[in-house]
Amino acid sequence: MRAKPVLISLCLAMSALAGCASTQTLYGPVLDTGGYQTGYTDFRIEDNRWRVTFRAGPDGHENLAEQFALRRAAELSAQAGYDWFEIVHRETETEGYQDSPVGVHGSASTSIGSRGYSASGVGIGISINRAAERRYITRMEIIAGHGERPHIRAYLVDEVLARYQGPQI
Repeated sequence: MRAKPVLISLCLAMSALAGCASTQTLYGPVLDTGGYQTGYTDFRIEDNRWRVTFRAGPDGHENLAEQFALRRAAELSAQAGYDWFEIVHRETETEGYQDSPVGVHGSASTSIGSRGYSASGVGIGISINRAAERRYITRMEIIAGHGERPHIRAYLVDEVLARYQGPQI
């Protein structure tokens, strides 16, 4: 009879942990995936100037956020008929501080009373904090242009679109 409560507790714990499973970072417009956003946003500043942001999920990395931001910059440039773009401002930010939302903590203690009695205790705790998961955000401002690439720091739209393919929403 005692096995049934243990089995129920185990199933509840596994369900809670399954709810914390990281969502795959997919390329597409920003989505709210259970408390944090992943995907791109963009804002047109002038006819040939945009601000692009890509937020990678916990499964992503700094390079992925940058690659997907570059891809979005190339798509915007292509849609507007430009041949190349240049990054005039770029920054990458890190949110969170750990690789997993699940933390396991433990403690042990022993005490001896005045009459010689002793007591021992062991405690185990599990914390779940999705906000603590590490995520990368890349923001860039670009200027696009027509014709030949003006210098080596400018990106060719067709090359970027060919290079940075990935899972899409």
